[in-house]
Formats: sequence, C-alpha cells, structure tokens
Amino acid sequence: MSLTKDEKKQYDRHLILNEIGLEGQLKLKSSKVLVIGAGGLGCPILQYLTAAGVGTIGIVDDDVIDQSNLQRQILYSFDDIGEFKATKAVDRLKTLNPFSKFNTYLDRLTSDNAIQLFDQYDIIVDGTDNFSTRYLVNDAAVLSNKPVVFGSIFKFEGQVSVFNFNNGPTYRCLYPIPPKPNEVPNCSELGVLGVLPGIIGSFQANEVVKIICGIGTVLSGKLLTFNSLLMQQSIFSLQKNHHVQITELNRDYELFCGLTPSVSEISLSSLRENLASYNLLDVRRIEEREQNNIGGCHIPLHELMGRIHEIRIDKPLVVYCKAGVRSKMAIDILTEENLNVKLINLSSGIGV
Repeated sequence: MSLTKDEKKQYDRHLILNEIGLEGQLKLKSSKVLVIGAGGLGCPILQYLTAAGVGTIGIVDDDVIDQSNLQRQILYSFDDIGEFKATKAVDRLKTLNPFSKFNTYLDRLTSDNAIQLFDQYDIIVDGTDNFSTRYLVNDAAVLSNKPVVFGSIFKFEGQVSVFNFNNGPTYRCLYPIPPKPNEVPNCSELGVLGVLPGIIGSFQANEVVKIICGIGTVLSGKLLTFNSLLMQQSIFSLQKNHHVQITELNRDYELFCGLTPSVSEISLSSLRENLASYNLLDVRRIEEREQNNIGGCHIPLHELMGRIHEIRIDKPLVVYCKAGVRSKMAIDILTEENLNVKLINLSSGIGV
C-alpha cells in the first residue's frame, strides 16, 4: 500500500509530523473504524476521522435529521431535515476527503447484528446516547475483541475513555450496573450545550488516531471528564474488574437496563381514528406543547413523579412526546408507580 500524489498533498501536515509520518498515514489508510451514531458526538468524530485519512469508516444510525439536531449536529443543514443522518453524513464527508470509503448501516444496532458488524472493523467508536446501546456496544466489543472509544455528554459536561484496549477495563468495569430508568435524563429533556459534542467528539477522534498510529498514551484504564462551564478537565484511574465475565450477548438490553418490555403502542393515525376512546398525556416541555399538541393532560417528564395524581384513569392512557422516547420513559415511571390504567405509547410521537 502507498499514498498517491494527491493523498500526500491531502495529508501533508501529518506526513511532516515525526510521530505520524508516512508509516502512520499508511496505518490510517488501511484502518477500518465503525462509528455507532451519527448525532452530536458522531458528527465531529466522523469529520475528523475522515479528515485524518481513515481508510474505511462505517456508520450505524437509523435516525433521521430533525430541526432540533442542527444546534449541535454540524454535518447537517436545514435542507437535510427528514433525511437519514448516515446518508447525509456520507454526502458531506465525501466532499471533505474523496480517498476514504464509507459504509452506511441504516439499522438499529441489536444483539442480532452487532458481532457481525464489529468483526469487519478494527476499532469501535461509541457515539450513542442511551445506556442499553452502550452496554450492547461494550459486550459485543469484548466478544469480538475490539477496542471501544467511548464518549458521553450531559448538559455542560462530558466523559471520554477507551475500553477493552489490550485487555484493559471495559464499560462494565466503570458502570457494572445500569442506572434506574429515568434516573439520568437525556439531552432532549434537559438540553445540551451545542459546542460540547464537538469537544468530546474531537477527544474521541484523537484517541482513535493515537490507537491506529501507536502514538501517545491511550485513555485505557482512565476516565477523562470535562466541564465546559468551568473549563476544568480531570482524569481518573479505572481498574479492570476481573469478576466481570462476558460470555454472550444479552438478548434484551432494554430489559437489562430496566426499561419496560413489550410496551403497547399505537400510531398517530390510528389514535386519531378513535381519539374519544383514550385519555392523553403529553410529557414534552412547555415550549414544545405550545408549538404543537394533540390535546390531553400536559405534565413534562421531569415533573411526572410529583403530579401523577393529575392523570385520569377512566380510559386507557396514551402517552406521547415528540419521537416516542420520552413517552416510553414516562410509561416506565407510571408502571413502577402501579398506576391502575392501561398504558399505551404513541409510537414515533407527534413529530414537530
């Protein structure tokens, strides 16, 4: 393998670095990296890995672009709303570097496809935003013997680490037990600083380049934390837990994380056909409610525990939000509180 004349121009600033040079750039060219998620973290990760010259980049994401994504998911534009993230990401990335190859997987990562996907790549980058997928990524990486470059964000803070690197600690060594459902709200509920995914995603891309080129000190056995308001960064040591044994994938990671299995669902069109048969509960934020709603009781998700007494139980209760995620979380809460009513999730939500 060699670099063409145009590739040498493209990667000139890498080639003159003694720590990377031609040998390191050829390693980047021959490497294969799988990025899980093309959202807030995925966008900067994908941009910098593409710019760095990673030869083959896989993107796993089944989501479409929403207007609320544009505040932080900088690969996309207003005209891309409604399109698949992975598809539009590749369109942009090809204009950045025509020498990289891209594979898109417009599917959700599951226990059925994770191992098969991971076996095709050298490094896995976790840009997901939920615990069930993080545990799946971790376990599949352990079973396929792949390192995972992990990142997470919350409001103004982020974390970065590298798991399963040279038999080092894994995600389960840091978090052996998942948090209870709704214990950690997501960014759609509490928000996130728009520039934060760029910072944390860049840290993740940096770790990938270091691993491929064999330079620097990899964040294995370490957890980097970053606070964007205080501009404080800390690194904590992480020990491998030898009692954690992963021998197979869990068949249901949502169940493992305490999420309600087999939630009854109804589509928006079906609901409208028989609206009088149901009570409705809107768990979105007040500004979303004011923009668009289909009626019913309104209790934002973060207020639900203290206002359950306001919910009518004389009819089956359809819980709704924007995309069907927060409504599932609300149903988990109501199920734990033994609300004496049939709970139904509005699949895919009401949109904008």
